[in-house]
Amino acid sequence: MSSKKKLVVLSGAGISAESGLKTFRDADGLWEGHDVTKVATPAAWRQNPELVLEFYNQRRKQLKEVKPNQAHLIIAELEQYFDVNTITQNVDDLHERAGSKNVLHLHGELFKVRPEADLNRVLEWKNDLNLGDVSEEGVQLRPHVVWFGEDVPNMTPAIDIVSEADIVIVIGTSLQVYPAAGLMNYAKTNTHIYLIDPKPGLSESENLHIFSDIASVGMQKLKSILLQEK
Repeated sequence: MSSKKKLVVLSGAGISAESGLKTFRDADGLWEGHDVTKVATPAAWRQNPELVLEFYNQRRKQLKEVKPNQAHLIIAELEQYFDVNTITQNVDDLHERAGSKNVLHLHGELFKVRPEADLNRVLEWKNDLNLGDVSEEGVQLRPHVVWFGEDVPNMTPAIDIVSEADIVIVIGTSLQVYPAAGLMNYAKTNTHIYLIDPKPGLSESENLHIFSDIASVGMQKLKSILLQEK
């Protein structure tokens, strides 16, 4: 059994933005001109599946053009010193490409698809997905992404992981935004939480330590602190 401290990373769009991936929702509620309700809800899929598929095809293309940044790489490096689990709201694979081994995706994965009505038949899919691309049973495939209004199946395992953490790093997502904020309620009372956010909007407390930095800068600073604690 590992004697390493359990470190849990909660990551969101801010960490991938440094790699050049646009955050899903910018200030005007649009993503590259798309209203998210037209491309990321079950109703959108029913009404205009071609638009939804094209939206995710473009995101898949963009993901192939970017690389993990320093923040992703440092998180992967910390696995040498800690028992690390990364829980991400991101649908990209940048944590995995950086070398992280234990990654739980709350909102699905861009390079995976599944039949419309089956959560468990997940397939790897790196290229465009089109109408007419079907499972062995002839069922249309859809992006393996949790849309607005859908349940988050991985929330239960995420709660279990956070409840055992000795240290939590929140990066690229706010402690004021669900689901990161909700997950924090399951951390032990003595768990040290490190928030890396250029505009944190929170004050430090005994167990909450804040780095008002972008993801890569904050992780550089935090790495040296954590390696003294291990």
